[in-house]
Amino acid sequence: MRLVLLGAPGSGKGTQAARLKAELGVPHISTGDMLRAAVAAGTALGRKAKAVMDAGQLVSDDILLGMLEERLAQPDARHGFILDGYPRNLAQADALDRLLARIGQPLDAVVKLEVPNEVILRRCEQRFAAEGRADDNPDTVRKRLAVYAEQTAPVADYYAQRGKLKVVDGVGALDEVTARIRAALKDLSSAG
Repeated sequence: MRLVLLGAPGSGKGTQAARLKAELGVPHISTGDMLRAAVAAGTALGRKAKAVMDAGQLVSDDILLGMLEERLAQPDARHGFILDGYPRNLAQADALDRLLARIGQPLDAVVKLEVPNEVILRRCEQRFAAEGRADDNPDTVRKRLAVYAEQTAPVADYYAQRGKLKVVDGVGALDEVTARIRAALKDLSSAG
């Protein structure tokens, strides 16, 4: 199964991806983790990314796509993957579709976790209080939600127009949300 998980920051994408990874037997590919690993390993793309990040800039779509292509070529991704954190905008969605078509691994589905902003803010405030993660600071979260609404939310429409989008209620206990995702994907597993 080849999936993209979409959702606002704090919607539970990473948590659900980790749960689905074991169940589906495919790797959970987080672009943030991938980027950090490439920099730590000192790969050619990792060195390019490090130079850009050290200069205080965002890593380009070309570098991210190159890293993603390298990652998808690894044996564990041969039978599918779960992408988390990518694509973040329409240009990345288009580039991803072209890459996946070229390597013969088109997406099966895009799951969007639908969680109201108030719930996300509450979740992140609790996590900030418990763990002190800087990106969970309420002001930071509000800014990230605004960027998501402007840049990433249109990606859902892009995939809806291609018949790939499954919208899942992301509010509730972890097991409930996982069960909703499973139900949304059930028709795909029986068809494949």
